[in-house]
Amino acid sequence: MVLAALLLLCAVPQLDDNVKVANDTPAAVSDSAKVSNDTHATVNDDAGKDSTLTASAALPSAPTPKVTADAEPIQPNPSAQPFQPIRPVITRPRETPRQRKLWYALTAAGASGAAFDAWSTRRAISGGFGVESNPFLRPFSHSNALYAATQVSPAFMDFIGKRMMVSEHGLIRKMWWVPQLAGAGFSFGAAAHNVSIVH
Repeated sequence: MVLAALLLLCAVPQLDDNVKVANDTPAAVSDSAKVSNDTHATVNDDAGKDSTLTASAALPSAPTPKVTADAEPIQPNPSAQPFQPIRPVITRPRETPRQRKLWYALTAAGASGAAFDAWSTRRAISGGFGVESNPFLRPFSHSNALYAATQVSPAFMDFIGKRMMVSEHGLIRKMWWVPQLAGAGFSFGAAAHNVSIVH
């Protein structure tokens, strides 16, 4: 509230100054009119002729335009080629809808294979039929964190497959499905081995 009052008080002198400038403007105009009348009288006295010069005659004339209004419009050159859009120099290959659907299917297969592998591994370890042979997964083998840990490899294979799908090299682009299929196959193979050990 104090801040609003200070802002109002600071604004009041500015309004007073504007009114003063507006009031002084007609006086300045009338002073300039006196000067132009004095100039008119001086020119008449100095000339000593019957013709009277006005104050506007003493002012310089406006410059003449450099372009005439009746100039002809520019006609297009019939031999000129029409504007063609420039294609980008580097275009990356894009995935097709069929590739995208297949990539999602392989992603689901890899994730389900890893989950099946984790389930069969937990079952084999808890039954005392074996131990986890993967040193990276061994710390997680005695807890349910194994389900999350086994999803890292399929996610990495999905990323590699996606990058290969839009690669600039034709051979790599044709083999984009190999990492995902190999990861899913390895997971299902390990799960089948674990199930065979338990039974």
